[in-house]
Order: sequence, then C-alpha cells, then structure tokens
Amino acid sequence: MDSLLNLFFTVLSLAIRGIQPILVPLCFVCAWAFMGLIGWNLWSAMREGVSQAQQMHRIPCSECRFFTGDYHLKCTVHPDRALSEEAIDCPDFEAVNSMGLPTLR
Repeated sequence: MDSLLNLFFTVLSLAIRGIQPILVPLCFVCAWAFMGLIGWNLWSAMREGVSQAQQMHRIPCSECRFFTGDYHLKCTVHPDRALSEEAIDCPDFEAVNSMGLPTLR
C-alpha cells in the first residue's frame, strides 16, 4: 500500500513538472481575459444606464398642464400612464410655460 501511494505521488510530481512551463502563460492569459470581461461588463452596464436615462428624460409629464405633482393623482387625464414610458407620446400633453400658463403648439 505504501509503495502504491509513493508511486502516485511520483507520477503526480512528474505531471506537475511537465505542465509547469505551460502553466505560467496560461494563468497570465486567464487573468487578462478575466480583467477584459470585467471591463466589458462595466462598459455594457454604463452604456445601458445612459440609454435608460435618455429614455426616461423623454417623459414629458412634469412639464404638462395636467400634471399635479401629487403622488396620489399624478395626472388628471391619464393617471395610469403618468410618469411611465407609456406617456412619452401622450396625445393630451399640453406644455406649461414659466408663468404656469399653457403654451400654444
């Protein structure tokens, strides 16, 4: 039993010595690939966040005449669509100027 265990460790030692010249470059490539994946994920998340922010800035509700500013009733015309992406092309949108009066289209 002792000689079998000794043989196993000898074969394992030879296998590790045989792989060792390949191991350093392989670890180098894997480490840089991992860093590349992290960079790619950060870039994708940032690009998606900017895209989502641009989409949300297209919602015109806060500048509409029918927007109340109250969280109970956000819009008197379309309360179910107010402040959502469905309100982007709202047919009932009426802009309000700085005096609080509706502007002409």
